[in-house]
Formats: sequence, C-alpha cells, structure tokens
Amino acid sequence: MPQSEAPYKRVALIGLGLIGSSIGWAIKRAGLETEFIGYARSEQTRQTALRLGFVDAVAASAAEAVQGADLVILCSPIGTYSALAAEIAPHLSPGATISDVGSVKMAVVRDVGPLVPDGVEFVPAHPIAGTEHSGPEAGFA
Repeated sequence: MPQSEAPYKRVALIGLGLIGSSIGWAIKRAGLETEFIGYARSEQTRQTALRLGFVDAVAASAAEAVQGADLVILCSPIGTYSALAAEIAPHLSPGATISDVGSVKMAVVRDVGPLVPDGVEFVPAHPIAGTEHSGPEAGFA
C-alpha cells in the first residue's frame, strides 16, 4: 500500500507491551505514513517504546494519547478496559475507531461498549498473538 493510502493518520496505542509494540512495528514496517502515540502507565516503558522507535511520541495519560487519533487500540490487560474507556471517552475524536486486543469479548463489549460516544466506531478484536515474553522489547512484526 503506498504511503499516501494509509487508512489512519494518527494511531494511539494504549499499552506498549508485546502486542502493542508488535502492532506498532507491523504498521511501521509496512511504510505507512502513520503517526503513533503511545501510552503506558510506566514512564520507563514509555521511554523504552520511544527508544525502540515503534512509537513517534508518548503521552503522560491515556486521555492525552487519544486526542486527535483516528484509531485507538487498547493493548492493556482486559481488567483495565473499563477505567481506560471512561478516561478516554470524552477525548475521542468524532469518526475515530476504537479497538482492542483482548482475548475475550463479552467483558470488553460489556465494559467498553456503553462508554463509546456517538460518532465513534467500536470494533472489538482479537489478534490471536502472544509469546512467553512480555514488554516492549518482546514485540515483533
């Protein structure tokens, strides 16, 4: 796909571990002109993500990360989704898409779906990915 055809111009990765970093690497290596903003609770993880280069910038909060994003991907543990959805909902851009990488869907739909504002698409997903390793250094594409 030529760079000018990138379907999303600004992607927010909420969670920068194995799966979040793998998504970042896959899109970066495809050569798409997409800006990646990352968020993780740990400042060390955020700085590691920047150093590794699968995000272009990091945010101090999930709410900050999603501002202006046309795609938001929740890559954190499922138990954090409800609180994250409540935090980011007021900051989601109209026309944005929010998705996730959780391994179960009933809890995700129950916890996130009602918080997604009108004009934002919610696409629950599951990448069927993972290894015995964790953290941003474990990501691959």
